Amino acid sequence: MRVLVTGAAGQLGCDVVNELKKRGHETIGVDIAEMDITDASACSRVMENAAPEAVIHCAAWTAVDAAEDQEEKVRQINAQGTRNIAGVCRRIQAKMMYISTDYVFDGQGETPWHPDCKAYAPLSVYGKTKLEGELAVSEALEKCFIVRIAWVFGENGKNFVKTMLSLGQTHDTLRVVCDQIGTPTYTPDLARLLVDMIETDKYGYYHATNEGGYISWADFAREIFCLAGMDTQVIPVTTEEYGLSRAVRPLNSRLDKGKLVENGFTPLPDWRDALKRYIAGMQSC
Repeated sequence: MRVLVTGAAGQLGCDVVNELKKRGHETIGVDIAEMDITDASACSRVMENAAPEAVIHCAAWTAVDAAEDQEEKVRQINAQGTRNIAGVCRRIQAKMMYISTDYVFDGQGETPWHPDCKAYAPLSVYGKTKLEGELAVSEALEKCFIVRIAWVFGENGKNFVKTMLSLGQTHDTLRVVCDQIGTPTYTPDLARLLVDMIETDKYGYYHATNEGGYISWADFAREIFCLAGMDTQVIPVTTEEYGLSRAVRPLNSRLDKGKLVENGFTPLPDWRDALKRYIAGMQSC
């Protein structure tokens, strides 16, 4: 299959490209230098020349706090850029996968969010614009996957694990939020699942994170330091006590992933196993 991947230089896009190539798919990876997704004519030119059978749209503005000061710029990338890609997919009859986020929900309560839940109430610019991207895809295409993920970490780019390991080098104790609950997602594991999905026609909304149950960021930090052999102590605090974030973050990021199994997809491994592999890889470099 001929597959085009946007955001190919990013944390997830890079792993998706590698997974596609490993399976023998003809893969076209593009980033902003090859295709500015906010430019409709550029999207048309690049995508029509590439003529993909499928598009995995990983490109996005993901700096949650910075988005609060640049709403229109973020909307151009997350909403209009996605609309541009969906429009070309419709014209060339390519199926599309859009990577979304738990931030499309308001994060209230403790019940895991079902992928087909439409109770959208994003709390941040990032969440609002990612939801607009979801709607752009679902309105333009029937052959589409909308996959919401959360708490992503991988080899490329910034992530929570790298931040904790860096801060742990210079701090004996760290205050980490304990009332935001979710599950981490390791990009190589996620890339495997996304390619499994794009190889099918089982379209729809899905949630995808690693298995292993729901945890807090403080729980995650403790496991990071334990596996890295570091003595840094984690002091759990509430989001209100932490008080440093500009954007409002969802407290309940529990995502119900049962639909994956219902449709015959293999779930991701336990997040602890994923974290162990990730840290071992970092320490071996």
